[in-house]
This record gives sequence, structure tokens and C-alpha cells, in this order.
Amino acid sequence: MTDHSPDPHLLAKAETLTEALPYLQRYAGETFVVKYGGHAMGDPERQRDFAEDMVLLKAVGINPVVVHGGGPQIGSMLKRLGVESRFVDGLRVTDAETAQIAEMVLAGSINKEIVGWIGQAGGRAVGISGKDAGLVTAEKVGGRDADPNRGIERRVDLGFVGEPVAVDRRIVDSLIGDGIIPVIAPIGLGRDGHTYNINADTMAGAIAGALGAARFFLLTDVAGVLDKAGELMTDLTPADIGRLREDGTISGGMIPKLETCVAAVEAGVDAAVILDGRVPHAMLLEIFTRRGAGTLVRRSSPKA
Repeated sequence: MTDHSPDPHLLAKAETLTEALPYLQRYAGETFVVKYGGHAMGDPERQRDFAEDMVLLKAVGINPVVVHGGGPQIGSMLKRLGVESRFVDGLRVTDAETAQIAEMVLAGSINKEIVGWIGQAGGRAVGISGKDAGLVTAEKVGGRDADPNRGIERRVDLGFVGEPVAVDRRIVDSLIGDGIIPVIAPIGLGRDGHTYNINADTMAGAIAGALGAARFFLLTDVAGVLDKAGELMTDLTPADIGRLREDGTISGGMIPKLETCVAAVEAGVDAAVILDGRVPHAMLLEIFTRRGAGTLVRRSSPKA
């Protein structure tokens, strides 16, 4: 007798779509800002996954906005050109020559590569930087450096490193309205006329806040925030983050990422999420499944 029962794999796919339905309804018409960077940018398979995810979001009525990094690529180009790099507080000290190279790499090769990946996946994307149409106005930032001889910190001139002080969202709104996925390089123009290199996390958080995004995703090289036992912490509030920082659970490079998440939710983003960009389709798992896939930061506990 022939077995006419459905293929279990097809059933699993149907169940996945059913589980996703309420989330599709919830987020239809909303904006997601995605900071894309890290090692996932250098893996062709992960590049394809990322591009397909962006096209899928657009196809189901969500408006993705991509802000990308490119630190390793800038470092490689500087090395090829024989230009020395120095870092303070994780920020590259950027002289005029380095600033030009950073803009060339970020707004040129990387930006257009991502646009190309999205196009190959069947989407429409346009690459811009924060300089275009006055999207991001930047201001010079300083840094601190320890003086080993005196045991104190001193101010250090980081050169053409900036932070966003204003975001004019009109060009992004225009692109979204035309069915286009904006891909944004972290470069901004200062009121002094200088071009500034901006930390991509900070840039993405500022844009997410200005857009009132429903979600701000930080795709990184870690699973999310881990507790002292190494377990993933799935939901955090700014108060939780303060306590975890005080007891040493979070430290190092995770601190500025969480500060960016807190700033974004305080600026009006519904929630920020730290995700492992190396995991295939991690963002879709976070958005469209009950369990999620990373650490979500929101203003208050869902039980509050």
C-alpha cells in the first residue's frame, strides 16, 4: 500500500511559516536597521545568506536599512600602502591620509560589494554614505590614552574620527519609499567641512534612533551577552546592563556595543539585538521564531 502521508520535511517548513505568521503581521511596514560587519563579511556563503535575508525582509513588507563596517578591510589596505595604524579605546587614530583611504574602502569597494550581493539575491539596493544629502552630520571626538610613566590618562587627538550629532532621515525615507534597500557607509561630514570616519556601531545606532526603528540588529562575532556560566542572556534592560557591568559579567568590547544598544532604545528604537552574524540566517531566527537567537535589549522588562 502506498504511503500518502506528507513529507515530514515539508511539514516542518509549513510549521515554520505558521510560526512566523504573527511576526510577519506585527512587523509589516516597520523599519529594521542592521549593522553588518565582522568575519561574516569575508565569508562568501555568509555574504549570500545576509543578502538573501535582506531581500526576504523587503519582500514580506519590512524595510531593512544596512549600515556596514569595514575595519579589517581598511587595515588591509593601509598595510598594503605602508601606512601605520594606531588605536585608542578601539578607535583608529585617523590622519588626513588614513581618512581618505577609509572613505575609499568604506564608501567605495565595501559599500558597492554589499549592493551587488543584494542585487544578485534579487533585491534592489543603493549604496550611500553619511555624507550624501546631509544624512549624518559628524563632530570630532577625542580619546583617552594611558601614560605608563605616570599612571594617568591623557587626552589624545584621534584625528578625523567623528561621532553623529545629527541625522537627516529624508534620503533614507525616499529610498525606502521607492522599494530600495539603503546600504550606508559610516562616513559623515562635519560642520567644519571635514570628512569623519565614524564607528559603524555608533552610526547604525544613531540612524536607528532617528528612524524610530522597530529593531536595531548588531551582527557581531559572538552569540550575544553571556552570563558568568557562559549561557546566553536573551533579554536585558539598561538597568540589567548597569548591574552586569558593575559585577564584571560584561567587559571589554561588549561594553560599547551595549552602550550603543541602550542609546538606541532610549532614542526610540523598540528593541536592539546583539546577534552572531556567523550563524546562517540568525536574524530570521531572532525575528520569526519564539525562541530568538541573540540578546535583546529593551527599555523595560516584558513583565514590567
